[in-house]
Amino acid sequence: MTLSALNQLTPEQRQREHERCCGSTRWNMLMAQRFPFQTKEELFAVAEEVWFKLLPNDWLEAFSHHPKIGDVASLRAKFASTRQWAKGEQAGVSEASEAVLKALAEGNAHYENKFGYIFIVCATGKSAEEMLAILQARLLNDYATELQVAAEEQSKITRIRLEKLLID
Repeated sequence: MTLSALNQLTPEQRQREHERCCGSTRWNMLMAQRFPFQTKEELFAVAEEVWFKLLPNDWLEAFSHHPKIGDVASLRAKFASTRQWAKGEQAGVSEASEAVLKALAEGNAHYENKFGYIFIVCATGKSAEEMLAILQARLLNDYATELQVAAEEQSKITRIRLEKLLID
C-alpha cells in the first residue's frame, strides 16, 4: 500500500491497518486525528511522538497484542492478523535448539511473573540465542526501567510494521 492509499482509506479501514502495527487503542485514535501525512518520514515521526506521549496502560495494551517469543500456537490462534509479520520478526526462533526454546519459555514465564506482561523485544534480525540473552539481561531491570525499555522496543516494532504496511 502506498502512503497516498493509506491517506485515502476511511478512518475505520485505516484503524484496522494501524491495529496490525500497534495494538494500543489510544495510539490508533491519536494517529487517526493526525492524518493525512505528506511523507512516510512524517508518518513515522508522528507515530513515535504519539507513542511516547501515551500512558503506561496504553503501552501494556499494545504489549498484549504480541505473541510470546517462540510461541507458535499463539501466533496461529490469537494473532492471525499479524501472523505473517510476527512469524518473520521471530524467524530466528525457527532455527533454535530445543534447549534454547525451553530456556526462552522459562524466561518468558519468569519475565511475565516479574513484570506482569510478556517480554517485548524487536526480534527482527535476532537469533533465538540473542533474544534469550536480551531476555536474561532485562530480567535484572526494575519495573520502571523495564517498562521504558519495553516501550522503546514496541516503538521499533511499530516502525517496522508501518514500513511493511506501506510495502505490502
